[in-house]
Amino acid sequence: MENQSLWYLENIDLNGIFCPQKVGRGDMNNHPHRQYKKGEHIYLQEEDADKIYLITEGRIKIGYIDSESGKEITKAIIGCGEVFGELAALGEEKRRDFAYAMEKTTVCILDKEGMQALMRERSAFNIFILKLISARIIELEQRLTSLVFKDSRTRVLEYIYQLALRKGRKVGFDTLVTNFLNQEEIAMLTATSRQTVNAVLNDLRDKNILKFDRRRLLVHDMERLAQECSSSMRSQQPAKP
Repeated sequence: MENQSLWYLENIDLNGIFCPQKVGRGDMNNHPHRQYKKGEHIYLQEEDADKIYLITEGRIKIGYIDSESGKEITKAIIGCGEVFGELAALGEEKRRDFAYAMEKTTVCILDKEGMQALMRERSAFNIFILKLISARIIELEQRLTSLVFKDSRTRVLEYIYQLALRKGRKVGFDTLVTNFLNQEEIAMLTATSRQTVNAVLNDLRDKNILKFDRRRLLVHDMERLAQECSSSMRSQQPAKP
């Protein structure tokens, strides 16, 4: 399994792009900030797409509601340091999804005029937007493939492994993921149940592969976690006659 940095592109100074400080004056950041309460929408489907947002505090859920069935699909749950609403930079006129705060959240807002100025003046912004969109397309394709071809246990295992690869940092011999999602949120992202997520996490903890609590995940052995994913996938394959 390859380490693909999909949602968190750490080689670009996002705070420097979105929130440049006025040197030596201590003024407010150039771009406006707004705080949202838990459960408050940042935008809804079909609203005008004229802004990009950088999360400076809290977490955001990105989702889609099917107009015919009324069913809600969770596309992503993202947190501090991550960007959303990025298709506005490429000319999207109406939102294809919704975004709302899962907890008290603060975002830095870049409007259409600001986007156009940045695209003219800073090549790093253009590179970031292209990488972000490409990465999110790849992740959505991977999730679709996982939903079609893999069982619920494998989907949860792969999500945990990929999360540790993307967002984990080395702490001694372990890999630490802070702001770990709760079991219900993981279930939403993997199209499984909370009971399945709970069973998988407890099994991995019993095997001393990882430990977790409400806000962090600590993987003791990434190689064994990868082996669990591979073993789960092999168990799905029908036996040869």
